[in-house]
Amino acid sequence: MRRIEYDRYGGPEVMRLASFELPGLKPGEVAVDVRFAALNPVDWKVRRGDMKLVTGKRFPRAMGCDFSGVVLDVGAGVTRVKPGDAVFGLTNIKACGATAEAVIAPDTFLAKMAEGVSFEAAACLGTPGVTAWNGLVDKARLKAGQHVFINGCTGAVGEAAVQLARMLGAKVSGSCSAESFPRAQAMGLQDVYDYRSTDLARIGHRYDVVYDTAGTMRIAVGMSLLRKGGVFLDIDPQPLKFVRALFDRRLKPIIINARPDILDALAKASGDGILRLPVAETVPLFQAIPLLTALERGRKLPGKALVSFG
Repeated sequence: MRRIEYDRYGGPEVMRLASFELPGLKPGEVAVDVRFAALNPVDWKVRRGDMKLVTGKRFPRAMGCDFSGVVLDVGAGVTRVKPGDAVFGLTNIKACGATAEAVIAPDTFLAKMAEGVSFEAAACLGTPGVTAWNGLVDKARLKAGQHVFINGCTGAVGEAAVQLARMLGAKVSGSCSAESFPRAQAMGLQDVYDYRSTDLARIGHRYDVVYDTAGTMRIAVGMSLLRKGGVFLDIDPQPLKFVRALFDRRLKPIIINARPDILDALAKASGDGILRLPVAETVPLFQAIPLLTALERGRKLPGKALVSFG
């Protein structure tokens, strides 16, 4: 089998296409024949060593977190899925390895795909959907009738957050580039602002929840947009932000935390047609490194990038 891996932390130049063998399954693990892997910024952040306090120093390491596929085998104690099931999910951040012909993941990081949902669509759900849920449901405890502002509303996490917020009965406004206004408006946002030309601190509206899904909003700006009792969700969890959050409960740094209940809810939402993320480009494995490199260097796509293993 083949995968994208690297022998040391570093830039795009450390990636290579290599052969590998799946290790034996431990209790609670599942082996999956990957059909599609979705690319996310966290993939190259891990490879650069931005999270090496968590990911450690064992090499070679494989790329990728999000995938869809068919279960090959299950370890002891696994009851959520069985061989032959079509599944989607994500890997443990310490292991990664989704950009591969097969991957091992904890069973708690997987869910069965809903009927009628394609492998392409399912591969997109993991990191964006879980991150959106962790913020809106786990941290903000969003309620019907509340008003949410999504900074970066047409990014993957942003689009997932918009759709989940509307599913929960909230009103949604947000910011994106002017070129992405049609996509934002098609999702049903009430007000959309161009982040390049608008001083968001001066727009005059106040919100129950502000979610910076782009990781570009200053805390002061996010706080200025809050109503009394509102919360600011920050997707860029730096250590000093956690310290500040101890003293200001309005600030909620987000760390992705996948759970079976979240993944099952995402599967249902996708099956109901409520949660769908657009796919902008799909490449075979041998073209994955150039695409990863381009995205890391700033190439923008109007949707998700996938690697196909069909």
